[in-house]
Amino acid sequence: MNIKQRLSGIWLISMTLLSLFAFTVYFVAQMWLNILQALYLTLAILQVATLILYLWGPEKIKSKFLKIVYRVLYASSFLVLPCFSFIFMGLVSQYHVKLPESIDAASMPVEEILPGQKTAIYNTGTVYVIFPEYAEVELVCEKRPSKSDEAITWCSGAAFQHDISLGFTHENIDGDHAVHGALYESPYNKDSFAAFTFAEGNFAFAFDDASKAIKEAAAKGGSGFMQFGLIRDGEPVMSINRPRARCYRTLAELNGSLCIIDSVNMLHFEEFMEELQRLGVTNALYMDMGAGWNYSWYRTAYNRVVTLFGLPVPWSHNWVVFKK
Repeated sequence: MNIKQRLSGIWLISMTLLSLFAFTVYFVAQMWLNILQALYLTLAILQVATLILYLWGPEKIKSKFLKIVYRVLYASSFLVLPCFSFIFMGLVSQYHVKLPESIDAASMPVEEILPGQKTAIYNTGTVYVIFPEYAEVELVCEKRPSKSDEAITWCSGAAFQHDISLGFTHENIDGDHAVHGALYESPYNKDSFAAFTFAEGNFAFAFDDASKAIKEAAAKGGSGFMQFGLIRDGEPVMSINRPRARCYRTLAELNGSLCIIDSVNMLHFEEFMEELQRLGVTNALYMDMGAGWNYSWYRTAYNRVVTLFGLPVPWSHNWVVFKK
C-alpha cells in the first residue's frame, strides 16, 4: 500500500467518525430540523459505505458504474467538515454569554428588580432579567434589524415560523401579527397561542382572544405577535417535556414592567419556571431558544452592542425589537 492509499484510508476513517459524531451531536442536542436531520444521517451512511468499499479494495471494483459510484461516495467525504462546522457553531450558540455588567440580584428583594433610566440587567444566579430602554416595541419582519441602528436597544427572535424557508412570506409566520398598523392573519391554527401587543405607548398580554388583541393593536397603528402563553396572572399555563437542559427565554411582565428573562446557563424547563414563579412574573410568553432562533443582542447604556447568541440562520425572518 503506497502513501496515497494510506492517506486516503486515514481521511476516510476520520471523515466517517466525524460524520457519525456530527449526527450524534445533532440528535442529542435536539436541533430538530427534519431536513438537516435527514441530511446528516444520509451523510453518515454514505461515509460508512465509502469506508467499507475502501477496506474491501477499490482496485477490486471492475464495473465502470461502480467505480463512478465509489468516486461520488469518496467526493461526499469533503462535505463532512463544513457540516460538522455548522453543527459545532449551532451547539456553541446554545450557551449563553456571560453579562459581567449585570447587577448581582441573588439576594436582592424581588420588588427591587426594576427598570432604570437606561437598559438594566439583573443576575439572580439562575436567570438574567433584562429591562431594555425603550419607547417603542416593534415586530420586524423579513430584513434582520441592524446593529448599527442606535435606536434599537434589544433584538431577538419573536414568532414561530410554520415551515423552514429561505424566502419570506407573512403567511409563514405562525399566528396573526401586526407590523406598524398592518394586520397579517395566519392561515394556521392559533388556538394554543397568546398574544403580545404594543400600541399607543403601552404593552399588553392577551390569553383569551389573541386574534382580537392583534387586530386592536393594528387598528391603533401598533405591533404584535403570537406565541405560546407561559404565565398568566402569575400562574403557569404552559408545560413542556424537555429531556435535557437548554437555555430558555421569555418576554415577560415583572413588577409591572416589560422585560426579557433569559436563563444564565443551560437548565431544565421546570427549573426555569420555578425561578419565574419565585420572581413573581405576572404574564409571560415563551420565546423559542433553539439554535439559530436564539439570535439576540442588546445595546448597553454606553452604546455598546452585546451579542448574546450570534448565529443567525437564513430561514429566521421575524424579530421583536425595543427602540428608544
